[in-house]
Amino acid sequence: MIRTIGILGGGQLGRMLTLEAKRMGYRVVTLEPFPDSPTGQIADEQLVAAYDDLRAIGELGARSDIVTYEFENIPLESVLALEADRRLVDPNAAVLRITQERILEKTFVRECGIPTADFAPVRDRAEFDAALATIGFPGVLKTTMGGYDGKGQWVVRDRAAAEAAFAEAAGAALIWEQLIAFDRELSIIATRDEGGDVVSFPVSENVHDHGVLAMTIVPGRVPPAIAERAHAYAKTIATQLGIVGTFCVEFFQAGDALLVNEIAPRVHNSGHYSLDATQISQYELHVRAICGLPLVTPKLFAPAVMVNILGTGEGNRLEGVREILRDPDLKLHVYGKTNAALRRKMAHFTVLGETVDDAIARAERARAALHWVDDRVTSRT
Repeated sequence: MIRTIGILGGGQLGRMLTLEAKRMGYRVVTLEPFPDSPTGQIADEQLVAAYDDLRAIGELGARSDIVTYEFENIPLESVLALEADRRLVDPNAAVLRITQERILEKTFVRECGIPTADFAPVRDRAEFDAALATIGFPGVLKTTMGGYDGKGQWVVRDRAAAEAAFAEAAGAALIWEQLIAFDRELSIIATRDEGGDVVSFPVSENVHDHGVLAMTIVPGRVPPAIAERAHAYAKTIATQLGIVGTFCVEFFQAGDALLVNEIAPRVHNSGHYSLDATQISQYELHVRAICGLPLVTPKLFAPAVMVNILGTGEGNRLEGVREILRDPDLKLHVYGKTNAALRRKMAHFTVLGETVDDAIARAERARAALHWVDDRVTSRT
């Protein structure tokens, strides 16, 4: 019987996962290098250690009945060590191996019969020259490991830009992808259990700010055929990957084409809205899946918009909270971080509307009312 859940990672995703797990009666232990993490503030225990500290990883496993993770950029060796010690980990190391390395991930998706942007590996000068010839411009060079929120990515429109990106990568393994002229960026959150059942949330539409998710619109403004295809692709990926837990598939929609961009083997930023806009959240579904509890199909209460509140580097106190909370259909979630660095995810809010356009308008008004000020400014907001 599972009583304690271990979480690798201490960010806001782990925080919301912990809140749902504790509501359901589970204990939570998190491992995170920085003390007083957003997850650690809520969990029963936080182990302060590096993700590659195998002694601490072993301690996390010993204190937990099952271990999961809130982001995929953790050392694969740490998950392998847990499994070698006969600890339960979901999603498992085989899933992590594929989804944290872009070449393996894109190859896997193609082998599922699902389209992606054209791509080529760039692990040395010879592969760089070959990719330039086969994929060409415009393209995107990305590190194969570790990139997120636009980090480790370079848009290249000519040879000079490509050479500069290749030099800046300083020998890191890269992937060259065709730059897609897309109409929308979409995502779908789904959950698969150990028995193979898969449930999914509505397709969402995402808007980014320099690679960081700024807004999620649910349901996404796409034709029904596109939405149906996204659900089918997610189920195929879940089944072929053998994942247990909640995951996200991100897409580019270009006309009638729907291309998989990447897979996140965990709860996802674009699923925050599920805490307030559906009868079951992505976090509860993840807990259910890894703990062997039944899955249920999410139901959307009303059109919803989630807005990430990003730091600006101009101060650490958020002003305008009183104003936005006057909207009875808006819920605010604050992550417990103290430093509002530029584009750092500090909080989010979700607002429900009568229509998608209504929800977007209300979200935009709320976002415009918020701003960051210096800590020394006294306020009750």
